[in-house]
Amino acid sequence: MSKQPAEAQDTSRETNYGLRPEAARFPMMLVLSFVYPCNAKCPHCPYTQSNIRDDYRDAPFMPEALFRKIADEAGQHGAYLRISGGGEPMLHPKAKELLVYAKEAGCRIGLITNGSKFTEKTTLALLRAGVDMIEFSVDARDEATYSVVRKGLKWHKLVDNVRRMLRLRNAMNSPSKIVASGVNQKGVDIDAVEAFWREEIGVDNFIGRKFLTWGSNTRLDAERSADATPYIDTEAVPCPFIFERLNIDSRGNVMVCGYDIAANTSMGNVNHQSIAEIWHGEGFRLYREKHLAGQGRDLPLCATCPDWQYRSWQHNYWKVVNNAEAQRAITLLRLTENDDFQSSATESG
Repeated sequence: MSKQPAEAQDTSRETNYGLRPEAARFPMMLVLSFVYPCNAKCPHCPYTQSNIRDDYRDAPFMPEALFRKIADEAGQHGAYLRISGGGEPMLHPKAKELLVYAKEAGCRIGLITNGSKFTEKTTLALLRAGVDMIEFSVDARDEATYSVVRKGLKWHKLVDNVRRMLRLRNAMNSPSKIVASGVNQKGVDIDAVEAFWREEIGVDNFIGRKFLTWGSNTRLDAERSADATPYIDTEAVPCPFIFERLNIDSRGNVMVCGYDIAANTSMGNVNHQSIAEIWHGEGFRLYREKHLAGQGRDLPLCATCPDWQYRSWQHNYWKVVNNAEAQRAITLLRLTENDDFQSSATESG
């Protein structure tokens, strides 16, 4: 019998799970559907495989006023704004200005991008602002694979943009962490992808993601996943998402969790309520109580969620951030030592 994940062996929910100290007053992370339009047609993307983007034709971009309201409140708590959504965030006409604004308001920023829309000007602006982590969704290590899994995008532009960002980050000694990610799907050698981006390109970390449904990948063959091994036993471990993050769409609607990217649920709307009020409202309280009591499957949304098993209290975004920061520090230290060595050699010569 295979060994269960460590988290599956710990059933003391009330003692070991629940709101972390960092999330007791305010969510640790706000996942923002910042943009719905996209310049790619990735076959594994739930938005490519659904009509969600059509449903958001009235709100393709998060309005500036809504974003600033979110940033102003989140900044008071140093919370992460996870900038993602149904499309490419850098297509937002005010992307650069709004991300800089959020940093100035005190937020931490985790930008997820396909890397196609960066110029030197936008790159410098984000690095100078100290955007905390920039994640490039890559999914490939060569042009041939990339043309399939990232349909519509150009491989060489991605590589050039990532290399430029790393070069400028290192030259500026910016605190920004630069990472890459890939979905572990058939037809992709995820280990080779990681090796390329870590060793040849030099990113600070690599995130290997499970092939997820997000509630909308129903048109896809479930066998496309190259690794369906669960992280947790959902009978024993509550889902961490409802205890540390909340999702906001471009209309300001708050969904229960990231699984509900179509916004079929609503916990409130930040246009009319504070985020803290929603976070401690009856909706989230019900979900948390059910999960802590081992009754998460009594909730309709959770009962049908195939992605719960891939959530983790330990193997998570915070681990990625910490590991990336450690590597960033090592990279910059090595560059400094090399510069010192070269300067010393020049002076002695």
